[in-house]
Amino acid sequence: MTDASSPIPCTLFPGDGIGPEITAATLAVLDALGAPFEWHAHVAGATAAARGDDPLPEAALADLRATRLALKGPLATPLGSGYRSVNVRLREAFQLYANVRPGRSLLPDGKFPDVDLVLVRENTGGFYVGVEHFIPIGDDPHAVAEATGILTREICRRIAEFTFEYALKHGRRKVTVVHKANILKSLTGLFLETVQDVAAAYRDRVVLEDRIVDNCAMQLVLNPAQFDMILTTNMFGDILSDEVAGLIGGLGLAPSANIGKDAAIFEAVHGSAPDIAGQDKANPTALMLSAALMLEHCGHLERGRRLREAVVRTVATPATRTGDLGGPLGTRAFADAVIENL
Repeated sequence: MTDASSPIPCTLFPGDGIGPEITAATLAVLDALGAPFEWHAHVAGATAAARGDDPLPEAALADLRATRLALKGPLATPLGSGYRSVNVRLREAFQLYANVRPGRSLLPDGKFPDVDLVLVRENTGGFYVGVEHFIPIGDDPHAVAEATGILTREICRRIAEFTFEYALKHGRRKVTVVHKANILKSLTGLFLETVQDVAAAYRDRVVLEDRIVDNCAMQLVLNPAQFDMILTTNMFGDILSDEVAGLIGGLGLAPSANIGKDAAIFEAVHGSAPDIAGQDKANPTALMLSAALMLEHCGHLERGRRLREAVVRTVATPATRTGDLGGPLGTRAFADAVIENL
């Protein structure tokens, strides 16, 4: 909780590609809202690498250690080779163990008007720890690729406790734990077993059910309204959260929070979209909704509510939607429309 009049130091990563555009739009709305953030901007990702710098500069890390709070535009990660994901490095450096991704229907004319769920993704373990290598055979140095997924009981317990406490705080009544314990018996079996152990302490307040990941993926497109909260491992959460975004209209509408013991980073789920960068075409909704989550995290509940409701009103009207949603507005004009709706 923060005093309403106190400035809140916040590290800002404008991002790569469309990042600077959607970040500028979001900051304009936050300024109109009177949000008391004191921004500390840092270049990272591909933009920093192009300058010959570390994609995650030490100055940015030091600033985030001090502020313990960040709003982040999308940062590009090269495919197959090149530098390691800045997103993964941030999660490891600050132990951002809980990735919270709300999925809510915002478009009255969308295919699924009744989606209202929160996916919690364990953010530090599983197959995304990056423990992998090649085994050479004969003349082929890359003949075999091996990757190791790692989970500990402590990791599983921490994310389970976070999820059930989140459910109580936000009035959620059911958690669906998603796994592949029929095949990955040790890796996701430990996850399932630990979540079930933690759930026992919440038995009379939050219902627990479990689903195998492939069945969950099918059920999401058959009847997404059956889900309230989804708790799952790192890779499964990455995939399923994009599926949820597809149900509500696309990644342009999908916010997220990365919560750890000592820091919290708020960002849109989508990537840097370099193909439309600098063209005033990007949809800033996801980053604006992430900023609303950040306001609530900092104790500014009313400002967070006002921002979210203004964004909802704006995208609900076809005349004030961005091009990806079939509307006529560019990034800057959309920000103006949200400000009008505050």
